[in-house]
Formats: sequence, C-alpha cells, structure tokens
Amino acid sequence: MKRNTGAHSTNEPDTHRRSVSAARRAIHDTDTLIGMSETFKVLGDITRLKICLALSGREFCVSDIAVFLRLTDSAVSHQLRIMKTMRLVKYRKAGKMTYYTLDDEHIEDLIRLSARHVSEQ
Repeated sequence: MKRNTGAHSTNEPDTHRRSVSAARRAIHDTDTLIGMSETFKVLGDITRLKICLALSGREFCVSDIAVFLRLTDSAVSHQLRIMKTMRLVKYRKAGKMTYYTLDDEHIEDLIRLSARHVSEQ
C-alpha cells in the first residue's frame, strides 16, 4: 500500500482514530436516540410548540388553552395526550378541573435554545 507523503503529519491516522473514538463515545445508545428523536418529532408540531410556550412558567386548563389558541377543547386535549405520553407536560387535578404545566425545566430549555438558534443570523 502506498504511503501518503503529503503535508499531513505522520500521526494523522492516530489522530483520526482518536477523533473517531471520541465521536463514537459522544453518540448515545439506541434507546436514548429513539427517545430524543420522538421528543423532537412531538415538538416539531407548531400547535404543540404554542402549547409549550403558553405553559412556560404557568399552568392552564384545556379550555383556557383552547381559547387563546382558537382551537376546540377536543383538539387541545388530543395534543396534550400526545405531549403527556412524551413527558412534555404534566397535570394536576383540582376537583373536576385538570391543569397542565410543562413537565420540567428541560422542556423550556429545549424550546428557548431552539428559538435562540433560529433567531441567530
């Protein structure tokens, strides 16, 4: 096999091996990757993003969300069911009312970071 005699360092193959090895370690296990992908799919819907933004730091019932998004209660409930399954939102019951909030600050962080990324020029 012919050796590359260009301007590259003789240590380049070792450097590439280290880089490849580091990149391999940076990639999560398959189950984690699937979960991440599913989370991004759910957040890829504009209506669900609006719900997340509305719930950032506050809680609302289905009817309140429906009013300000101009959707039916049924449509909002459907979206919240999907979001609850993916642990994007959580709820609490107060009598017959159910109030929703974001599941945790990580969801807010994801949305805030993506908005910042999109707004950068």
